[in-house]
Amino acid sequence: MLKIFNTLTRQKEEFKSIVPNEVHMYVCGPTVYNYIHIGNARSIVAFDTVRRYLEYLGYKVTFVSNFTDVDDKMIKEAKRENITVPEVADKFIKAFYEDVAKLNVQKATINPRATDNIKEIIDFISDLIDKGYAYESQGDVFYRARKFKHYGELSDQNIDQLVQGASEHIGEAEFDKKQDPVDFALWKKAKPGEIKWDSPWGEGRPGWHIECSVMSTKYLGDTFDIHGGGQDLEFPHHENELAQSEAKTGKKFVNYWMHNGFVTVENNEKMSKSLGNFVTVHDLVTKVDPQVLRFFLSSTHYRRPLEYSQSNLQKAADNLEKIKTAYNNLQFRLDDAKGDPDNIKDQVAIISDKFKTAMNDDFNVQNGLTEIFELVSLANNYSSEKEINADSAKAILDELVLLGGILGIKFDEKQDLSSEIQAMVDKRDQARADKDFATSDQLRDKLKEMGVILEDTPQGTRWHING
Repeated sequence: MLKIFNTLTRQKEEFKSIVPNEVHMYVCGPTVYNYIHIGNARSIVAFDTVRRYLEYLGYKVTFVSNFTDVDDKMIKEAKRENITVPEVADKFIKAFYEDVAKLNVQKATINPRATDNIKEIIDFISDLIDKGYAYESQGDVFYRARKFKHYGELSDQNIDQLVQGASEHIGEAEFDKKQDPVDFALWKKAKPGEIKWDSPWGEGRPGWHIECSVMSTKYLGDTFDIHGGGQDLEFPHHENELAQSEAKTGKKFVNYWMHNGFVTVENNEKMSKSLGNFVTVHDLVTKVDPQVLRFFLSSTHYRRPLEYSQSNLQKAADNLEKIKTAYNNLQFRLDDAKGDPDNIKDQVAIISDKFKTAMNDDFNVQNGLTEIFELVSLANNYSSEKEINADSAKAILDELVLLGGILGIKFDEKQDLSSEIQAMVDKRDQARADKDFATSDQLRDKLKEMGVILEDTPQGTRWHING
């Protein structure tokens, strides 16, 4: 039985999808004015892992994740580069797809863009005005936060405290436009030279929060199963989404709210673009194996903070290598697998059940990894046996692929060495037999340059392709 920690209720709840055997899921995507940083990637990978596990359980998952392709930051970046806002969006959306593909993130079912939904956004806002939840003021449209009686519940905040905080952070011009300091913008009047669309309230553009309310309900319905995003989105973004959506539809917006923890750097400081302490995935994947980065991001429970450091990346690399080496070694033994049937499949089934129990507890990947390493130990012990059974070996290998795949681990399929590489391996084996260690080492180094890693074992020379 899967249980999910629901941010709204602050407790773990049994998961029941609205449509049997289907999950409708929305995760807030990036504002595409720059390359994604490790903090962004943490959320992307966390919910990709959630999605993969739901699919492992047999659910058909409709996964929607948006692009915010118009806002103040996009306008500023367009001016800096002397290009249009859509050109900025196209540049960084293309980079987004390239970067997350390297992290082995599955593509969303739908990646809607805010600017493709302007009509729907205007209609949504008009409906809120008609219901008395929003008002026009000097070309802007604001949402009456206080009118929504549950405002602040998602982020567990008191609205009077929010009013005080809002009063301290908004400018005088905006303050004069609002009926209440805590009210937030649904539509923003265009400034001279800015990107804009026609609306009943004049030329302007949508506010940030309204975009996700429109796109999530458009593609998933008025009520859907899971809404996810970073912890920093609880307030104001998700709080405002909830208020807007339920005010418009009169229905519950989301059944399970999920938020991943921050990525921190030195002195436990949150990584963010605004603080200028971020590392982009675009740069990092040129220096670090993308599979190592994915494993680093996915191997900590999604609600816990994740400390980014070179030492933690190295630990991830070492652990990933242990998993892959166990797989490759056992894969190598399949060629001489002639042993009789044994109880290995029963042991694999026990490990699989324990993995599922761990992951059913709010996607606890750390406990799940413990079971994957039990499978690694089983693989290592079995590959060192004098004789192994082919079906048993395949059972271990298949389970490693299945469970590891939930965390985005990719395993090499069994490779056929080219005749050139095979000849070099054979020549090296002969050099070792002749105690010609200089030639043996030279050949090993040459093979390493070609990406072939050799392992000398009592059963013979084993190999696998690096990465």
